[in-house]
Amino acid sequence: MGLDVVEYTDPACPWAWGSEPKFRRLRAELTGARWRRVFGILFDDDEDPAPDPAAEAAWYAKFIDGVTEHTGAPKAPHLSWVARTSWPASLAAKAAEAQGETVADLVLTRLRETTFVLGTPADDTERVLAAVEDVPGLDLAALHAAMTSDEIRQAVRDDWRETRNPCPEVLDITAPGPHSGRAKHLEHHVRYALPTLTFTGPGGRFVVPGWRPLGEYFDAARAATVHSGSLPGSWEHRRAH
Repeated sequence: MGLDVVEYTDPACPWAWGSEPKFRRLRAELTGARWRRVFGILFDDDEDPAPDPAAEAAWYAKFIDGVTEHTGAPKAPHLSWVARTSWPASLAAKAAEAQGETVADLVLTRLRETTFVLGTPADDTERVLAAVEDVPGLDLAALHAAMTSDEIRQAVRDDWRETRNPCPEVLDITAPGPHSGRAKHLEHHVRYALPTLTFTGPGGRFVVPGWRPLGEYFDAARAATVHSGSLPGSWEHRRAH
C-alpha cells in the first residue's frame, strides 16, 4: 500500500507500554506497511544519578500509577528502582530485529515487563540478557554479540538523534491530556514525546503523538494512503468496529 510507519519509543516508557496492544493490532492489520522502530532513549547515560534513589523510585511509581489509570496496562506492585539508562535495553531491542519481527516483538515486550510487571528494570547488559534468555526462537549469543557491536550502537545513536529532531507538527500541540504528544523541551534538546507514530505514503505525512484512541492511527494510515487506491479490506473493515 506504499505506507511507511515510524514508531518513536523506548523500552522504559509507560505510555509506550500501555500502547502495546494498539500497536500490535496496527502492525497485524496494516499488512504491507513498512514499520520502523526508533529507540529514543528516555533515560540517557549522561543524566546525573538521583541523590535519593528510593525517593525517586517512589515518585516514579506514582507517575506510572497515573499512566496506567488511563492505559489500563499492568503495573508492578513495587518499583525497586528507576531505570538508570535506556541504552542496554534499546541496544538489545534494536539488535533483536535481525532475528525477525516475532522475536523482536517478544524481546521488546520482555524488556518492558522488567519495569512494568517485575519492578526491576533491565538497565544493564546482564539484566537484559537474563530477561530475554528464554524468548522462543531467540539466539541469545547472537543477540549479545550484536548489541555490543559498533553497528548496533551507531544505529541507536542515530535513533537518539532522529528522536531529537521532531517534525514541526508536534512542536506546539495544544490538545488536552492526559498525554497530548507535544514535543518535550529538555535542557539541551527537543524530542518527540513517546510514543509517537508517523504515517507516510502517497497522501503525505500524518503524525499521531502521545496517547490517542486506536481509530486515530487508522485514520492517519488511511489519509497517508489516500492516493494509492482502495485500502485493504481486512483492516479497513475492522477499524469500524
